[in-house]
Amino acid sequence: MKKRRNDLFIILCLLAAAGIGCLLLALGRQTGSCAVVTADGKELARYPLDADGEYIIETARGVNTLVIENGCARVTDADCPDRVCVRTGSVQWDGQTIVCLPHRLLVRIEGGEEAQVDAVAR
Repeated sequence: MKKRRNDLFIILCLLAAAGIGCLLLALGRQTGSCAVVTADGKELARYPLDADGEYIIETARGVNTLVIENGCARVTDADCPDRVCVRTGSVQWDGQTIVCLPHRLLVRIEGGEEAQVDAVAR
């Protein structure tokens, strides 16, 4: 009986620690300010997330449609065979990405509040 109670206590502690970790991660994320589009490692464009719009991105490998709406970016159409980029959905947090591997296209959200530097190390 005592062994079962100790096991339950350990499980509850682990669940509580996981919940606290998830909460800290959720509180620490920042909304991005722009969507950076790159293809083959070269930056093609930067689109602000505060201005709604629809952008056709043409590369040598294919065409994707990027829609920015309500502070979120999403790929709504692509002529690639797997369409994983379309199924990814909306992104808005600093560091989130949408990837289209067949087109070698990357949409990365950037521009959350920058961390303030207190001192310079030499």
